[in-house]
Amino acid sequence: MAQRGDGAVVSGLPVQYEPGQRISLFPILNMDTQVAWRGYVVLFSGITLLASGAVATLNYLVDPYLIHQWDSPHLRRLLPGREKLSPWGKTYALARFQPQVLYVGNSRTELGLPAQTPVFGQRRVFNAALSGASLGDAAAMVRHATTVSTLETVVWGVDAPSFSMEIGNTDFDRELVAADRYYFLRRWFINIKRALSVDMTLDSLRVLRGTFGGVCLSSLALLGQRDGRCVQQRITSLGGAGAAMLPRVRDFARGSGPTPDAMQELDRSLTVLCQAGTRVRLYVNPTHAMTSDVLYWAGKWPALEAWQARLAALAEEHRKSGCDTRVFDFSGFNSVTMEAPPQLSRRAEMENYWEASHYRVNVGQRILERMFGQGALWGEELMPATLPAHQSAQRAARDRYHSDHAAETAMVRSVL
Repeated sequence: MAQRGDGAVVSGLPVQYEPGQRISLFPILNMDTQVAWRGYVVLFSGITLLASGAVATLNYLVDPYLIHQWDSPHLRRLLPGREKLSPWGKTYALARFQPQVLYVGNSRTELGLPAQTPVFGQRRVFNAALSGASLGDAAAMVRHATTVSTLETVVWGVDAPSFSMEIGNTDFDRELVAADRYYFLRRWFINIKRALSVDMTLDSLRVLRGTFGGVCLSSLALLGQRDGRCVQQRITSLGGAGAAMLPRVRDFARGSGPTPDAMQELDRSLTVLCQAGTRVRLYVNPTHAMTSDVLYWAGKWPALEAWQARLAALAEEHRKSGCDTRVFDFSGFNSVTMEAPPQLSRRAEMENYWEASHYRVNVGQRILERMFGQGALWGEELMPATLPAHQSAQRAARDRYHSDHAAETAMVRSVL
């Protein structure tokens, strides 16, 4: 021990002390504190890493949203009616499945077009349409598909209100779109990042406890097509098909499309597809006649006809360059779309529709058969030469609808 001249002892370190000199113990105390602090940091970091790793592993293995599944037992698990993070699952499954025939569009295509259909024989078909998707979302899905697969045919459902570049499906993170051959490596890191979220952890625990919900199958179990049981639960919660009709009509009138930038994006997508030798079939969704009528009463009919004319001209331009591109219109006022709503038919459900916005698979099958030359002549092919006659006939059919379907017309006007 060191000893001061007055007999005091300083810590067992050799200290040179001169009379009158003041000795501080702070450097020694600071050194001990720094060592202890480093230990705390190391301990905290280790615990954090272990906890994060445990959470990521749990969520990755349970995968409540099926964001990295294809042809696995997980796909047979019943899920809640609202399919969360559907774009995550579809972009991954599409890259694994590598379809020859691809459907894109919004929930109308997702629910209405059957992936399992004799129209395409033994070809691999995948329905990559997304709920709420805009034209911009669908174009992003096409970019992804052309990067990860060789497409023979693309079937693309459109309608005027969603024909915009808005992000309609907010779960569709553009990081999910493939850009090169390293997609699966990059996707693994994206999945791990998503697996560290609180909501995914809570839902993983619900899956393990059996309380996550068991209404319907994931769309991945049906090659991307939406399970009708999911929609039925939603309609039932709203009070039935009759109660769901007018809210869907109102939503249709609120859409921001069609917009010029969306048409430019469609042109770019068609150019890429045509250069790859892909056959393209665009079609205007056959939503219920009440949705077409609401566009008229909202003052959007001239914009609708101008949009149809641009679609027809765009398809014609690409055909002239040697591309197999055609566009069909199944919307408006015809024998399918003018089905009586439940309020008037007094039936709980409709034959062709779930409600005003979404058509059933029997209608979707007819769409495919018509566009690929296997069905009756329902729906009009939009071509510049024949478009004026088609639009004139639709205006006449609309006017007849107002006189012959006065009750439906009054219902439509009430939502505005």
